[in-house]
Amino acid sequence: MTQLTEIAPTTAMVLAAGFGRRMRPLTDQTPKPLLSVAGKPLIEHVLERLQAVGVQRVVINLGHLGHMIRDYLGSGDRWGLDIQYSVEQEDRPLETAGGILNAMPLLGEGPFFVVNGDVWCDFDLSQWVNRPLPEGCPGRLLMVPNPPHNPEGDFGIDNGLLSGTAKPRYTFAGISWLRSEVLTRYPNVRECFGLGEVFTFNEDKLQADLYPGDWCDVGTPERLENLHCRLSAEN
Repeated sequence: MTQLTEIAPTTAMVLAAGFGRRMRPLTDQTPKPLLSVAGKPLIEHVLERLQAVGVQRVVINLGHLGHMIRDYLGSGDRWGLDIQYSVEQEDRPLETAGGILNAMPLLGEGPFFVVNGDVWCDFDLSQWVNRPLPEGCPGRLLMVPNPPHNPEGDFGIDNGLLSGTAKPRYTFAGISWLRSEVLTRYPNVRECFGLGEVFTFNEDKLQADLYPGDWCDVGTPERLENLHCRLSAEN
């Protein structure tokens, strides 16, 4: 029988250092995670979902206009969180994997959630908390049906594991639960690199779940407006 971890993640990393170039001119003066959707910034929706499943400490990487994120979120007291910041050079973001590695001293040794600061998703993370990672498994990814802007998808799923060859292919949702080893043992570690290549290296080891629910990569002003209108109408 596979032995399971017994400790749910109490730490999360929110990736918030990107330029948000496709969102211009909105992101010329405001970092994308602070753009408002249904009455609150995108990143605030993320923090509320993390706090609801028992996350206590959140590490946020800062790059483009990062001081505005720090000024708005502060220490995290408003959400019952301890927020810490990993600062990157504003003109040289470290990409997703590089940003996480840079923040590793703040993340600690246990498994942690990673959430893109510019995605909306109503997936209930308690489903993962109640299904711990098996020992030796480097992590779990949330996959979604392919949106129009990514019709070819990123990876397939084979028997619950991430696959580069299985069909159909799905899109990575920007939500994962990782052990630090998935990065620290990656053989091509460097200052700036993305999670995509790390996931590819760990195909057939990473778990992958398909979520058919509400998800949006807020990558353009049009997507932001559509999401805002839809959520506002629901409230």
